[in-house]
Formats: sequence, C-alpha cells, structure tokens
Amino acid sequence: MRKKILWSDETKIELFGVNARCHVWRKPGTIPTLKHGGGSIIVMVWGCFAASGPGRLAVIDGTMNSTVYQKILKENVRPSVCQLKLKRSWVLQQDNDPKHTSKSTSEWLKKNKMKTLEWPSQSPDLNPIEMLWHDLKKAVHGAITFSHRAM
Repeated sequence: MRKKILWSDETKIELFGVNARCHVWRKPGTIPTLKHGGGSIIVMVWGCFAASGPGRLAVIDGTMNSTVYQKILKENVRPSVCQLKLKRSWVLQQDNDPKHTSKSTSEWLKKNKMKTLEWPSQSPDLNPIEMLWHDLKKAVHGAITFSHRAM
C-alpha cells in the first residue's frame, strides 16, 4: 500500500529570520538590516513524494485557500504521479486542513478522479513528509551564512 501513496503537505520556510539560524558577524552598534541579519522572508511551499522519490515542489504566492490549493493539485499532482511512476491505483495523502476538506476541494478531487487516503485529524507526526520538510529547512538554513568579510 505505501508504494501507492503520494504524500503531500505545505510548509513555511523562513529565510533570514530567527528560525533560520542565520549567524552574522558585525561590528558592535551596527543596526541589523535584511542584508545583514535583520528582518525575515517567509516562503510557503507545497510538495509531495512517494516511495520512489520526490515529486514536484510548488511555491505558494499569497494566501493559501481552497482555490489556490486546487490549482496546485491541478498543476502538480498528475505530473508527479507520472514522474514517480505510480500505478493506476495511487492514492493522495493530505491532512485535514480546512482547504483540503472543503466542499469545493472535495468536489474537485472527485471530478478529477483523485482518491484520498483517510487521515486522522491533528496528526502531522504521522506524515513522513514532515521529515523531508525538516531536512529541506536544515539545508536552506545551512546555506544562508554571511561572514564578516562580506560586510
């Protein structure tokens, strides 16, 4: 069964902020700027993967709602299923976020013949994509470094 599941989820990645763990060398009394360790940029992404590997990653512009979610599914799920060579009986895993379970999204999924995996509420710890998000954030934050020479 696990080989038939397309796991999916959204996450926020903070760049240059407190959670990004960006370390900057600066002279005492220097006012922080975005370029040198002040401020924050938050990028929201949707992604998916299967037992055979990672699928597509989509950057979410603006506020995520049912309409935006359906557009992301339309543009990314089938190409990911093909890329990952999932069999005809594949199933989409999504959590119980309101935009995933709204009437319009449920109808859209049915119309587009996408079966979903039943999922318990409030259980992100059960979704293996959370481990991928952790690794992605760690890699992104590890790549954001500034030296005192860059100043």
